[in-house]
Amino acid sequence: MTTVPSVHIKLPNGVEYDQPTGLFIDNQFVASSSGKTFPVYSPSTEEKICDLQEADRDDVEIATQSAYKAFKKWSTVEPKVRATALLKLADLIEEEKETLKAIEALDNGKSLFCAGFDVGIVIDYIRSCAGYTNTIDGRTINTGDTHLSYTRREPLGVCGQIIPWNFPLLMWSWKIGPALATGNTVVLKPASATPLSALYAASLAVKAGIPPGVIQIVPGSGRKCGDAILRHPLIKKIAFTGSTAIGRDVMIAAAESNLKKVTLELGGKSPNIVFNDADLDTTVQHLIAGIFFNSGEVCCAGSRIYVQEGIYDKLLAKFKEEVEKLKVGNPFEEGVFQGAQTTPDQFESVLSYIEKGKAEGAKLLTGGNRIGNKGYFLEPTVFIDCDDDHTIVKEEIFGPVAAVCKFKYIDEVIERANNSEYGLASGIHTTDINKALDVSQRLEAGICWINTYNDLHHQVPFGGYKESGIGREMGSEALDNYTQIKAVRIKITRKNE
Repeated sequence: MTTVPSVHIKLPNGVEYDQPTGLFIDNQFVASSSGKTFPVYSPSTEEKICDLQEADRDDVEIATQSAYKAFKKWSTVEPKVRATALLKLADLIEEEKETLKAIEALDNGKSLFCAGFDVGIVIDYIRSCAGYTNTIDGRTINTGDTHLSYTRREPLGVCGQIIPWNFPLLMWSWKIGPALATGNTVVLKPASATPLSALYAASLAVKAGIPPGVIQIVPGSGRKCGDAILRHPLIKKIAFTGSTAIGRDVMIAAAESNLKKVTLELGGKSPNIVFNDADLDTTVQHLIAGIFFNSGEVCCAGSRIYVQEGIYDKLLAKFKEEVEKLKVGNPFEEGVFQGAQTTPDQFESVLSYIEKGKAEGAKLLTGGNRIGNKGYFLEPTVFIDCDDDHTIVKEEIFGPVAAVCKFKYIDEVIERANNSEYGLASGIHTTDINKALDVSQRLEAGICWINTYNDLHHQVPFGGYKESGIGREMGSEALDNYTQIKAVRIKITRKNE
């Protein structure tokens, strides 16, 4: 394999670094088999950042064979070896956090503020995974004195992982961390729009002492590279984060190949419920975090806001005031909260939803326009007096657009909140703990935030009900995605000698 040199990049905030541009196979950055490359653009400037090698089916084959070979040793080393490597990786990410934040802002368009949130969780989560390496235990089972029965939790093998463009480094860690902690090896495809941090983090994995073949990074198209991962017979598990529509295709491909184990973290249209007794000032800030964080490109975004009628007008006045204070623009500028939408297609999609909201009769409280003529920047947008049958209330927009609805009774809002094919997240804002507990138990969602929102923690599992996915990320629950149970039963023969 021919190695490929990195490209030196100077970023607007003064950070300089060397960006790997090759496929990451066997701990080297190498050329693709075809020699083809693809460009990566900045959504803030619409200018090209660099060209990367483009993986296709032949490269997935090479990467998978390398991962398969590495699995035989990585899966059997002492847990402390994997723990040491993961802890070192977390330390290196922490040392390079300013560079990684800047890389995320560069090709994703998110603000440095939001990127800092991501990198902080990445560091904590990789360390958490290191701590789990020696807890991958089975159990002994009492079946009487005639047998010894016990279980082992064993790794699956080579795991294919496909991550999205909205949280590139965060999703990298959510996939890499538990897979490596449990003794698996990985072939990971980053999104073509945002592959830079995945490659740079892979270079840190080499420095951390992770052996060749354990991590493979293959940027390429979903049609060629992604499909090859889904259908490769040596890949035993698929972890995918993305849209529900593509998630269905992932399950079909996994079933048609070798019945790969599948975990899916998919779309959402999450309800964020505000009751009359909520604290107005703090609630408004949590509503802002719920829908405008990361430019609204968040699968668990609190995009359906339900406000009880007694506080409706007062809350909307405060919400409008605070939303219009948000600084939107160049993600490298001080004080910017909302950066650019990541891709031109998504930018146009969000604009089309704004037009649908207007056409269907929702009232525009604030926003709704493009900012400037260069870069994919949008005003934070709030529609009010929305009906449940409005498109902007039913469909995932994946952008900085909130749809506000009024409600009167608790049972009413729970029924409306649950009336969705999605069930990823939910929010409750109230000063009544009994109400909070009652409503949280009745909402159909994988996570429920009370008097907060988008408040992730590396020890708290994350995932969805219904069409929002299968399996969980983070917490001890993530380890279940990467292990299988072997039962051992030994007949005991009693001898009187």
